[in-house]
Amino acid sequence: MLGVSTKVLVVEDDERIRTAVRLALENEGWEVVEARSGEESLQIFEGANADIVLIDIMLPGIDGFEVCRSIRRVSDVPVVMVTARDDTHDVVAGLEAGADDYLTKPFAPKELSARIRALLRRVRLPTPELSKLDFGDLKILPDQGQVIINDQTMHLTRTEFQLLVELASSPGRVFSRDELLERVWGQGYFGDGRLVDVHIRRLRKKIEPEDSKPRYVITVRGFGYKLQG
Repeated sequence: MLGVSTKVLVVEDDERIRTAVRLALENEGWEVVEARSGEESLQIFEGANADIVLIDIMLPGIDGFEVCRSIRRVSDVPVVMVTARDDTHDVVAGLEAGADDYLTKPFAPKELSARIRALLRRVRLPTPELSKLDFGDLKILPDQGQVIINDQTMHLTRTEFQLLVELASSPGRVFSRDELLERVWGQGYFGDGRLVDVHIRRLRKKIEPEDSKPRYVITVRGFGYKLQG
């Protein structure tokens, strides 16, 4: 259940924008912790116990990409990157750094709230009840949130794990990008296949013996992706 216990860490150096975001989020009943720089955000993150992190890409000192990478080394908390323009390079680089989603400035408070609610809803929904999924050297344990490759447990973010479980739930079936956006990110994400493509690349780097020649997560050109059993 979403409510006053939800804590959002907002990393933004522009005081005007940071205040506007804080007021919008507090209006939703959420607790907001603010950071004005990348360095400050990492110090605060250690003890903030944030439920979600909103990071502006352009920060003084350590930029948003490095903040995201640093957080990803120790946590799978949902991360939303904020870019000043819908620049493909910035968006892809932010997702490659480990972000779950992105927003482009300027954005409406309702859009921000909707994105955060969608991410938190995915985190707090129970994992689909599936038995152990076994694909040779790849084993998926949905009820335990674990992925095992060659008897070694691999660390995936929540988004990567949910994406893999969706593909593994119907081995051999081709899922379009729009289907995966709806199933993993939720309604309202149609039309931005970059989210799927980048997360697939990140997933392959973790589970594939050779990510340039995937054995498990296969691209079906013109259609989407499938998990090969």
